[in-house]
Amino acid sequence: MCDDWEKHYISQGAKESSLRARKIALKHIRNEFGEVPIQRINKKTYQDTIDKLAKNLSENYISSIHTSANMVFQYAKEIKLIKDVPTQDIKLPKKKKTVSDLEKGDAIQDKFLEKEELEEFLTAAKHEGLEGDLLTFTLLAYTGLRIGEMIALKWSDIDFDNHTLRIIRTYYNPNNNKLKYQLLTPKTEGSIRTISIDSIVIDLLREHKLKQDKLKRDNAPFYHDYGFIFTTNEGYPKTIKHISIRMQRLLKKTSNKKHLTLHSFRHTHTSLLIEANVHIKEIQERLGHSDIQTTMDIYAHMTRNIKKEASNKFSNLMENLSNQIASKHEQKHEHGQH
Repeated sequence: MCDDWEKHYISQGAKESSLRARKIALKHIRNEFGEVPIQRINKKTYQDTIDKLAKNLSENYISSIHTSANMVFQYAKEIKLIKDVPTQDIKLPKKKKTVSDLEKGDAIQDKFLEKEELEEFLTAAKHEGLEGDLLTFTLLAYTGLRIGEMIALKWSDIDFDNHTLRIIRTYYNPNNNKLKYQLLTPKTEGSIRTISIDSIVIDLLREHKLKQDKLKRDNAPFYHDYGFIFTTNEGYPKTIKHISIRMQRLLKKTSNKKHLTLHSFRHTHTSLLIEANVHIKEIQERLGHSDIQTTMDIYAHMTRNIKKEASNKFSNLMENLSNQIASKHEQKHEHGQH
C-alpha cells in the first residue's frame, strides 16, 4: 500500500526531498506491521505501535511518522480500500521532562556561536582557511541562509548596487555526488525572499568573483559555467559535505568545544539579530522561517543574557553610589557603637 501511495504522492507534484523524508518515516511503520493487510490495522493497534515507537524516538520524529502514516491511510480510504482511518484522533505521546532535561534547558546555547566565538571562528577562517572559506562562513553567519540556499546561489541573485541577495532556489543532493544534484524551489513560500546584506559580504563576493573569473579562464576547456557562486574547479556547485568538512577543520583551530553543524550559523544569525534588537517578526521574514521553535528558544536564551547584562550594567553604573552608601552605612554603624 505504501508503494501505491508513493506513486500517488509523486503524481501530486511532491518534491523528491519530501518523498525521501516520508519514506524514511514510513519505514518504521512498515517494520512494525510487516505484511499485515491494511484492513486489519485498527485504531488500538496503531495507537499501541505509536506508543511503542515513542519510547525510543523524539517527539518531532514521532509526529513526522504519524503524519506520513496518516497520508497513506487517508489515501487508502479515498480509493475505498478501508472505511475508517485508524490514524484519526490518535494521541501522540508527550515525553515528560526529567530533571536532567530541565537542567539541560540552556543547551540551546550549544546550537549557535556567541558573538566572541563567531569572531574567533571567522578569524581562523581568514588566517588559516582554505580558498573560499572566509566568504562561505561570513555569508552564512551574516545572512542566516540555509546551507542548501547558499550553495544554490548564482551571481544573478546578487545585486551589488543595492546590497541585496535573492533566494529563489535550494540545492538538493542527498548522496553528495557533485554531478547528481538538483535545484528545487525553497522550503516554503516564505523562503522565497530578497534580503539586504552587509557591505563586508559584498566586498568578499566582489573579491571572490575576480578569482572565479580567473579560474574560468585558466580552466576554460573543462569549466562548466552555470553561474554558481560556490563552485568546484570545474564549475559544479560545492557539496554540503565538502563545506561541512571545511567547517570542522576550522573549528579544530579554535578553542570552541561545541558540537556545531552548518545549520548552527543560521541560529548564530538569529542570536545576533536578537542582540541587535530586531523584532521577532522581522527575524522570521529575513530567515524565511518555519523552525520558529528554535528561534523562540534562542530568543529566551538571549533575553536571559540581556537581562543579566542589564543587571551588570546597572551595577557598574551605580558602583560609585553603592560604594558611598556602603561607606556611609559603615561610618554610621561605627558612630552608633561609640
